[in-house]
Amino acid sequence: MPRRRSTHRALIAAALLLPLAGCGTDADPSGKPAAALPGASFPYTVDNCGVKTTYQRPPERAVTMNQHVTEIMLALGLEKSLVGTAYLDDRVLPRYQKAYDTVPVVAKEYPSREKLLAADPDFVYGGYASAFDAKDGRTRAELKKSGIDTRLNRENCTKGRTTLDDVYREIEETGRTFGVGDRAEKWIAKARTRVAETERELKGRAPRSVFVYDSGDKTAFTVGGRGIGNELITRAGGRNVFADVDKAFGDATWEQVVARDPEVVVILDYGATSVEQKKRRLLNDPVLRDVPAIKNKRFAVLPLSEMVVGVRAPDAVAKLAPQLAQ
Repeated sequence: MPRRRSTHRALIAAALLLPLAGCGTDADPSGKPAAALPGASFPYTVDNCGVKTTYQRPPERAVTMNQHVTEIMLALGLEKSLVGTAYLDDRVLPRYQKAYDTVPVVAKEYPSREKLLAADPDFVYGGYASAFDAKDGRTRAELKKSGIDTRLNRENCTKGRTTLDDVYREIEETGRTFGVGDRAEKWIAKARTRVAETERELKGRAPRSVFVYDSGDKTAFTVGGRGIGNELITRAGGRNVFADVDKAFGDATWEQVVARDPEVVVILDYGATSVEQKKRRLLNDPVLRDVPAIKNKRFAVLPLSEMVVGVRAPDAVAKLAPQLAQ
């Protein structure tokens, strides 16, 4: 997986996110084709991560690869446009489960080129750059030669730091591509309201210094300043002590952790190592004993699947904020 140092760091979190009130689908029960729905405007041209595509009509046979882009499609009520999905990193949010169950699973992880083409897609939507891996014959250019349009989640190609505006743009462009721009606009409006509510609750509160512990023993694998994770911490009333790391995720030495004196440790919940095991590793390290967060046992927890550009981001802010304030 991208942004992980080994295949053992695959995103397999099993936590559920508090629902974003009102941000479910706005699917049209009439079953009208997307091009006939309000918000549909074609031709539509979009430049996505350097690949410019003009759509004359909405894709009809889409395949998603990676959790967060699958949930974007489901949030927009586009399950009928999906002929396959792959690489479910976490449990699907409960409000999308019924819709998700109607979509064939092409592969548990990334499908081979042959399996992908067997689904006969006209559109492939990848969450990470690895979805379009050259060694597996799934590059965007190669798929285009087969008549298949593609989209890559924009967190993989943003210039500078990734923010919630990138989340909103991801939803907007996906909605317009599938002719459901009105649904995207409604979702974005409700998400902005949710984030604004959290910001009002935090008004006047000094930010807490935060160290994010993803994993690692000899070094600490943590959240840097470029990814959406840094933005979520800031919006939730925190200050990422490794915001100066020019990556979404990166390594830090334990000496650096000590020197930066974090007040709170945010533990990323995923994979075979439990949150409690990660806490014990930190609490039992004599090097860290004088770090305020460790000395005061101040831990917050966030599933790794929420630290991506997807529909979970607004609720992730609301979920993290009270944990940082304790």
